[in-house]
Amino acid sequence: MSAELEAVDTQAGSTRREGRESPWVVVLSREVMVKLTDKTFILSTAFTLVLLVGVLGVQAFLAGRSHDVTLGVAGQQATSVAHQVDRLTAQRDEAMTVEVRRSGSVAAVEQAVRDGDVDAGLVHDGSGWRLIGKSGKDDKLAGAVNDVVQQDVLQRAADRAGTTVAALKAGSDVRYDLLSVDANRAGFAKAVGFALAMLFYMAAIGFGMMIAGSVVEEKQSRVVEILVTAIPVRQLLFGKVVGNTLLAMAQMALFVGVGLVGLTFTDYAKFLTAISTPVVWFVMFFVAGFVALACIWAVAGSLATRHEDLQATTTPLTMCLVIAFIAGLSLEGVGQVVASYVPVVSTIVMPMRLLQGTAAWWEPVLALLVTAAFAVVTVTLGERLYRRSLLQTQGRMTYRQALRAAD
Repeated sequence: MSAELEAVDTQAGSTRREGRESPWVVVLSREVMVKLTDKTFILSTAFTLVLLVGVLGVQAFLAGRSHDVTLGVAGQQATSVAHQVDRLTAQRDEAMTVEVRRSGSVAAVEQAVRDGDVDAGLVHDGSGWRLIGKSGKDDKLAGAVNDVVQQDVLQRAADRAGTTVAALKAGSDVRYDLLSVDANRAGFAKAVGFALAMLFYMAAIGFGMMIAGSVVEEKQSRVVEILVTAIPVRQLLFGKVVGNTLLAMAQMALFVGVGLVGLTFTDYAKFLTAISTPVVWFVMFFVAGFVALACIWAVAGSLATRHEDLQATTTPLTMCLVIAFIAGLSLEGVGQVVASYVPVVSTIVMPMRLLQGTAAWWEPVLALLVTAAFAVVTVTLGERLYRRSLLQTQGRMTYRQALRAAD
């Protein structure tokens, strides 16, 4: 018997005699401490954080990178327009700076562009304005130059007509009304939905296997026979489920928190308000869905008598989670609506529908109640199967055998 498990047994017995703590609290504490000192758990969490920070860092770098343009000009009028372009981009906060370089003639500007001395050239050849590029078009620069030139032409026309630019433009503004969600927001919502779905899938698989592994370790070492004499089986299970649920919640909150903070440094910061409510709902669905599965993972561990048996006892759960993950991301239309009420699958689908703006306010409430009811059923059934199979050490049991076994 390992020194760690002996300490658990001694602590459980002493707390039961002294009545200071409930036995499940002792189990909970042990589960938390074992995970927090496990190198694999720490390294996997750190690796995920580094990956997340890296992705967000790249996005922030691309969003904040300045687009510097060297613009060659010929003549005072072109020089004035070029400086106005620089001021306009600064006012719009477009992260673009324009460095103006004067040349003596239009031909000199064209040659500077050919030689690569300037990125582009701006000239007025008598008939109109020309923006000169070597082999490609700079759309951001072209848009800014076009806006400045149009404003300059309108101002001159207004001065000749004895009116103002605002009066000339009256009634010319076009309001853009979208009949569906903005494409950029829709793409962002899909990406966030995928990230949340991945978080739940990773937590359900990772912590689920930890629960199953913890149970079978205690069975294989025969320590469970001592534990159940000091701690009721129900409280042993309860401590494991609550402890791992708290750890999963803490890890998930860490990832989500880092993600939300990181998004504030990217171009997607404007969408943070829109995703805040769906994220809160995801947290609630995460808890209900994880608890619904945690007891079944413990049962999968109790059915095994050695670690080699876990592949067989955990396969049904793993397959169900894979199917839920794939279905949650691929379903659309009526299928997606129906899946958002299916327990566990709803943890993935309902937050995605909320992100897409296709769910009414009452739908997540109803779906969460259904998932909570399912969690009550799985906890009740899981506790019964766990109790019947925990002390069976003659060989691997099946779920059907555990159902038929006597209490």
